[in-house]
Amino acid sequence: MSLLRPIARCLRSGLACFALASGVQAGAQGAVQGAAAPHHTASGFQNNDVDNVSRGLVDLLRWRWQAWREGLPPPPATPIPVQAPDLGLLQGYAQVWQQHAQSGAAAVPAPSPAVTWIGHATALVQAGGLNVLTDPLFSERASPVSWAGPKRTPQAGVAMDDLPPIDVVVISHNHYDHLDKHSLVQLHERSQRLGHATAFLVPLRLKGLLAGWGIAGVQELDWWQSARVGGTDFFLTPVQHWSARGLFDRNRTLWGGWSVFGPDLHWYFAGDTGYSRDFAQTRAHFADRQAAAQGGGFDLALLPVGAYEPRWFMQQQHVNPAEAVRIHQDLGAKRSIGVHWGTFELTDEPLDQPPHDLQAARDAAGLAPAAFHVLAVGETQALPARPVADAQTQAKTAAASGARP
Repeated sequence: MSLLRPIARCLRSGLACFALASGVQAGAQGAVQGAAAPHHTASGFQNNDVDNVSRGLVDLLRWRWQAWREGLPPPPATPIPVQAPDLGLLQGYAQVWQQHAQSGAAAVPAPSPAVTWIGHATALVQAGGLNVLTDPLFSERASPVSWAGPKRTPQAGVAMDDLPPIDVVVISHNHYDHLDKHSLVQLHERSQRLGHATAFLVPLRLKGLLAGWGIAGVQELDWWQSARVGGTDFFLTPVQHWSARGLFDRNRTLWGGWSVFGPDLHWYFAGDTGYSRDFAQTRAHFADRQAAAQGGGFDLALLPVGAYEPRWFMQQQHVNPAEAVRIHQDLGAKRSIGVHWGTFELTDEPLDQPPHDLQAARDAAGLAPAAFHVLAVGETQALPARPVADAQTQAKTAAASGARP
């Protein structure tokens, strides 16, 4: 058997190898100005618990050779579940919220917060009167090129033209299956056509990339920094991962998860991550906003449950479902939904395996099915509204309205 065959397959797979291989190189040039925080380095950024989570070229070729030899990943045994989206509900949310805000709860009840899984790490979260997209990816492939790379299956659960006007886009990091140029440019152009302002919130040193694509309204944040949009606070918080879009830019831009605090929902989005102490530390950091008297912990966590095999290669950068359950517990989340699965073949497990492994991990942890589960592509789940806004949200909302907190 020739070594050229698995290498050629690696090249054809596009992102799965390109993104991982790009971490092999350490040729980043220049320096990040004003590096002071522990996760800042002379050339970029690092994780809190480990300096580098990407693997070397020898390990990459070993993985691809083993996968080719063993015929991995196998095809899914069952189709990925798909559900037609409730477009009336999605598109009418903001209008109902506005009517509620203008007329009061007695006349028009507030719409329930809701989350819709569009596919991979893309979800539409509707809460606090905002329509928020996580890591939007609507393209056919997760790849730097349109003609090669992992191909989407099934299609996006909600077509871009069927989305409501988007208020906020949050980006976790710059890998091609999370930061898709075509999708972001289309979203920006659509917002302009609708006359709607969209805020694009990104980790440090990504603003220039989006600005170069003609995207306005971009704000970049460091870990623990926040942006406030429409009465909701968006904090970029640490996770264990890495960044690169080429062969010579490893860890030049920051990565992170998002901790979001709105008047009716506290929610969390991890993006991509390995397991670390970051999640327990995030819970501790926001303890003053999530005391029991203020409604408790995160009402929703969107956690990755796919792209985790083989463990010897993936463990530090991608959690498996058992580790995702630990993150759920570390965050003190009331409910978690698994994302980052069932859309692109990136690693060795079949596309339909993550829900089975999640069920086993959930059962082993003694969690109820409703505590941590997955949605069908296109499915919307309504969420209970947070009973009490935290003190900081109450004070800021009162100040914005000119009232005394």
